[in-house]
This record gives sequence, structure tokens and C-alpha cells, in this order.
Amino acid sequence: MPQNGVYDLLKMLEIALDEGYSVLKYTVVNKKEIETLIDRIYMALPTEVQEARVFIKDKERLQNKAQAEAADIIQKAQAEADRKLSESDQIKAIEREGIRITNEVKEECERIKHLALQDADKIRLQATDEAMKIREGAELYAEQVLTSLEGNLTQLQQVVKNGQIYMEQLRADSVGRYSTQTPLR
Repeated sequence: MPQNGVYDLLKMLEIALDEGYSVLKYTVVNKKEIETLIDRIYMALPTEVQEARVFIKDKERLQNKAQAEAADIIQKAQAEADRKLSESDQIKAIEREGIRITNEVKEECERIKHLALQDADKIRLQATDEAMKIREGAELYAEQVLTSLEGNLTQLQQVVKNGQIYMEQLRADSVGRYSTQTPLR
């Protein structure tokens, strides 16, 4: 769908919101219509934005998986530590290892989260820049179309004015011809 399709859909969304009615500080709208418009807007977005959303979801999925694995590792380490409580020399080693693993997993999760947030910010900024460029292009196009329309209207107005002058001359000529003729008796 062309980029102006997104703007058309956003305009339709604005209209749907404007058509809602206010109750106190809230506005009641047709939820199904709004959901349909939002779905159509998502479908009309450039593939780069859709790919960015998929990329972010994949990053979140990987982060959740890493956190689940980390929790699993921590749980296993804790179970192992509990099992070996009776062995005092090994307890301290296991606790240290558990803490070390926990810290490593937490650091890795934080690193993955940080990278995902950086990627998401980068994609958001790129999408914002692209949206601004598209909007500027649309505004420039609209201005050109309006300027062209203004020129066409000016020409049409001149054609109408010339037609009126011509008709006025024809009428004057006709009146002049009939008034100079002598009536028949």
C-alpha cells in the first residue's frame, strides 16, 4: 500500500475518534472500527517498520529465553547447593560457583537487554526520520498540487470572464441592430 495509504488510514482513525461522543473526561468510540483501522495501519506500514517489529519481538523472545535459562540454571545450582549442604567444603565452592554463574547470567541478560534496547532505539529513530521525510514530501506535493489548482482556476476564471464579455457584446450588437431597423407597417 502506498505511503499516502497510511496517512489516509490515520485520517480515518482521527475521524472515527472525532465521531465518538464524550462522557465526562472519556470518549466513547466504536471499538471494532478502531481495531480494524489499527490493523489496516499496521498492514500499510513499510516493510522496514514491520521487520523492525518482528526483530524487536525476536529480541524480546531471546531475552525471555535467556532469562528462563538463567532462572533454570539458578534453580539447578540452588538445588545442587541444597543437596550438598552436608558437605561443608563443597558447600562454599558451590555457593561461590552459583553466585558466579548467577552474576554471569545476570550480566549476559543485561547485555542482551541493553543491545535489544539500543537496536529498538535505533529502529525507532530511523522510523521517525523516515516518517518525517515522508510527511515533508507529502506536504510539498500537496503545496504543488494546490499551486497548480490555483493556476488552473485563474485560467478558468479568465475564460469565464471572456465568455461573459463576449456574450455582453453579442447582446449589445443584437440590441443595436434591432433598434436601428425601422418597424414594418
